[in-house]
Amino acid sequence: MIQTELKIYEQLQQFTLFQGLSRTELLQMAGNTKFGFVKLPAGKTVVREGEQCTQLHFLINGQLAANSVSDDGSYRIEEQLQAPWMLQPEALFGASTRYAITIRTLSETHFITLSKDEVLRLLDDFLIIRLNLLNVLATQSQRRGHLPWRSCPMTLEARIVRFLIDHAVYPAGAKTVYILMERLAQELNDRRLNVSRALNAMQARGLLQLHRGRIEVPSLERLLM
Repeated sequence: MIQTELKIYEQLQQFTLFQGLSRTELLQMAGNTKFGFVKLPAGKTVVREGEQCTQLHFLINGQLAANSVSDDGSYRIEEQLQAPWMLQPEALFGASTRYAITIRTLSETHFITLSKDEVLRLLDDFLIIRLNLLNVLATQSQRRGHLPWRSCPMTLEARIVRFLIDHAVYPAGAKTVYILMERLAQELNDRRLNVSRALNAMQARGLLQLHRGRIEVPSLERLLM
């Protein structure tokens, strides 16, 4: 039992929600909390957009693909997420307690899960966990609240990069955008030909690859350099 608690302790240390807890507190929590353990092979759906969120998922090992879809279903973005990662903690509370994205496994993955009841109990028992969760949610809210006040990009390429950043779950790593050129031109409020030229110029510099109805970005951070 002690070795199991130590293993959970080491795994939980990776996540912001549990940072600041002492070793004694983490071991106490690990010994008194009903954790779930999930192992999934590659290609399995973890959560679907619109499903009720009833627990927290902590990715401790493996790689995920997160799919975000526009309201009208005309385009979507798939991006890769690496461990450690906590899946949409904001979906556990609030006006809508449903997932906003669909997540599937790209490799064999391992999760620790916590039911909503267990999360609520931990928030009551540990002030630091309560503060950590508030900080996570407040930071997300502050970043999103700042979005409308950023300076407008001066070039079409910069607007393309802004479009990618604004629609990403995580502002780094590989992204695949499934979108028609005409639809992207509408989103950017520019002519299709101009958007095509800008994308081809970016492809020539090795920043992305163009395919029919698909744009692959190997590294979003490279676009920000």
